[in-house]
Formats: sequence, structure tokens, C-alpha cells
Amino acid sequence: MPHPLDKATADGHNVDGGLKAIGLTDQGETPSFGANPLDFLSTKLSSVWMLAPVPSADAVKDAIKKGYAIFGTIDTWLIWNMTGGVNGGLHVTDVTNASRTMLMNLKTLSCDEDTLKTLGIPAEILPRFNTEVIGEICKGWPIPSIKIAGCLGDQHIAMLGQACKKGEAKSTYDTGPFILLNTGEVPIKSGHGLLTTLSYKLGPQAQTNYALEGSIVIAGAAVQWLRDSLGIIKSASEIEDLAAMVETTGGVYFVPAFNGLFAPWWREDARGVCIGITRFTNKSHIARAVLESMCFQVKDVLDSLNNEKGEFLLRVDGGATANNLLMHIQVMTYPLLLTYES
Repeated sequence: MPHPLDKATADGHNVDGGLKAIGLTDQGETPSFGANPLDFLSTKLSSVWMLAPVPSADAVKDAIKKGYAIFGTIDTWLIWNMTGGVNGGLHVTDVTNASRTMLMNLKTLSCDEDTLKTLGIPAEILPRFNTEVIGEICKGWPIPSIKIAGCLGDQHIAMLGQACKKGEAKSTYDTGPFILLNTGEVPIKSGHGLLTTLSYKLGPQAQTNYALEGSIVIAGAAVQWLRDSLGIIKSASEIEDLAAMVETTGGVYFVPAFNGLFAPWWREDARGVCIGITRFTNKSHIARAVLESMCFQVKDVLDSLNNEKGEFLLRVDGGATANNLLMHIQVMTYPLLLTYES
């Protein structure tokens, strides 16, 4: 926490006198177990307990019976610690992070009792699903008594930060792109390989905004692969100039299915492919093919979204949007109105 406070002060903000509240965002897919009063245990242990009947799970089950173990995502752990920890810390999360656990009913925004029963998860170990101001930071932290007034998952906060209203979408270009389209106040079940999720809910009386989501596992990570495994580039930023040395890929196509393919194909057995290589292929062609592979994957998701909801505005963000060639290729593969927020 001291680092962002120091940065805000260095940027000229009156942190001591002007700060009214803070918000949290995290990767909502990351779970944690807590053993109160010992502390939160590892994500690995929580996964083992939920997925496999192994001896280490017995310790967790025993802690649950004794009332020591609690569960949540990383934001739950942060809020619990920042509001007191073992001394009365709040055990809560917000509905966007709760939706990533697959334990929440998207329509009621509460625990899905049938799912809990099927998985054998007791409801009392789960955090309260919150849509309002959470609480105050306790003593012992750099900014005690400041309110924790917001908490959203990473992709949801990107939707909110991009001000995506109904019929508007955002694509975050990072290790793997995530594309979400705000579908308004009614959850829509996809028929084209997309996931139904929340956009955001900004208060207990506010309407819930839902979204269709397409997740792509490898994009920027393919650039890292060029750098770290093949040594074609020394830094990720070099790929733009290298790829710009050729006008086309020369017939080279790259599919970065290092860990399978996510939306809209959902093929965990898929593996990476690089085809079309000839004697005249050089590293610039391969670099451009990698950039194109990112755009083609995004296009697959955009096509699915288009089939579901028709045309829509797309906003883009994430570190890779600094690559102008990448953004140019994306527009060429899918000519939508596209705004940059890098």
C-alpha cells in the first residue's frame, strides 16, 4: 500500500487530507482459503480440497468443522486483513469476483444452493456478496479509517473504466485478451461459445449489468515466447519494428495454442501451429504472423459477439495497444469503430 500512496503524493495529490475512499481490483479467478485465526492458506490447498480426495484435504475439512476455515478470492483476503483480520475483519467479496467462483447464481446474486450441495461446500465458509461500501481500514495500516468503497474483478473494472454501456464492448490486450460486451440488465445465454457473466453492479439499489465474455489464453504471451524461447527479439517492444519490415506474413500463419484454445472454440487438446514457411521466410514474417494471430483470435470472439448481438462499439486497452501495427491489423481484420485507451 505505501507505494501507490507515495506515487500519489509525488504526483501532487493531498493524500493525507484529500483521500476519502479506496477501491480494490484483482484477478477474480484466484481463490484462497483462510484458517482463522491462523491466516489464509494457499490457493493450491483450496484447489486440492475442492477437486480431489487426497490426505491434505482432511486438514481443511477438519478446520471447517471447527469453524476455523474460510474461503474467498484474493480481494476477500485483502479486505479481511485491511479491516481487522483475526480481530473482526470483514469476510466479504463483491458480486463480480463472486461470479468467477461459479458458486453464485447470476440472477439472484447469491450463493447457488444446488451447486454448493453438489460440491459439498458449506455456505458458512463463503464471504458475503457485497454491492455497497464495504467498511473502513483498521488501525495499523497507512490510511486508517479510510473507507473501502469499491471492489471489482479485473475485467469488470476494465468494463467500468471504459464506461461500457449496453451494446458497448472492451478488449484488453494483455498476456491473453479478454473481450466483454455489456448486454444490459438481462443475462444472455450464448449460442456461440461465449460465457455469460456480470459487467458490474454499482450499489444495492442499482441495476445489475451483465455481459457476454470471450477469453483468449495466449496473445501477449506469444510475444514473450518469441523473446524468451526463440530469441527472435530481445524485448517485447521490438516486435512492432521487426514485423513492420514486411508488408505481409508471406503466407505464414501462426496459431498460439500453447495451452489449448479458449473462446469460442474451447479445445483443450489444441496445440500450437506455424505453417506456410518457405525458404524465403524470415523472422519478420514470423513476428508479423504472431501479431496477426492475436488479431485473428480476437476476431473469432468478435464474430461470435456479432452473431449474438449485432454491431457494437469496441474499446481497447492493455499494454499491447501501444503497438500501432497490432491495432492497425486488428482494424483490418474487423473494421469496427475502435477507440484506444492504452
